[in-house]
Amino acid sequence: MNLRETTILLVPGLRDHVPEHWQTHLQKKLANARTVPPLVEAKLSCSARVSMLDLAIATCPSPPLLVAHSAGCIMVAHWAHQYRRQIAGAIMVAPPDLETPMPAPYPTIEDIRKNGWLPIPRRALPFPTVVGASTNDPLASFERVTELAKDWNGKLVNLGDVGHVNPASGFGEWPRAEELIREFLA
Repeated sequence: MNLRETTILLVPGLRDHVPEHWQTHLQKKLANARTVPPLVEAKLSCSARVSMLDLAIATCPSPPLLVAHSAGCIMVAHWAHQYRRQIAGAIMVAPPDLETPMPAPYPTIEDIRKNGWLPIPRRALPFPTVVGASTNDPLASFERVTELAKDWNGKLVNLGDVGHVNPASGFGEWPRAEELIREFLA
C-alpha cells in the first residue's frame, strides 16, 4: 500500500468538521482523502454516526485507511463490531475516555450513555490499528488510552504533550498525522 493509492477516510469526533482542525487541513492536502459526512439530525447518536461511517466506507473505491480523532475513534470501535467491510486499518488519535465525566461543553456521561456510546467496545479490532495517545489530554489520561490500545490490539504511539490534538490545543496543521499515515502504509 502507498499513500497515493489508498483512500484516506477521515473520521471526525463529535464536533464534526472544524475549519482549523488537522483533519480538515489533511483533507485539503491529500487528493485521496475524504471525510465521513456530518450528521444533520441526531448529532449525538452513536448508531447514526456508525451507520454514516459504514456508508462512507462502502463508497470508497478500495479498502480505506480510517484516520479517526476523538469520539471518531470510539465510532470506529463500535463500527468494527457491527460491520464486516474490509478496510486497510485504522489510525486512532486521542480517543476520549467517555466513561469519565468530560469538561463543559462536552456531553454528560448520561447523554453519552443515552445515545449509545457506552460501553466503549473493548475487544480486539479485526484490522491493524495504531492508537495515538497524548500524555496531557484533558479528555483521557495516557493510562486509559494505553488500556484502550491494548484492548483493541493496537500499537500505542506516545504523541507527547499535545493536549487533545485539536485547535484548542494549538493544532491546526499537524504534520505528525501524515507521518503516522506514511508509517502505517510502509
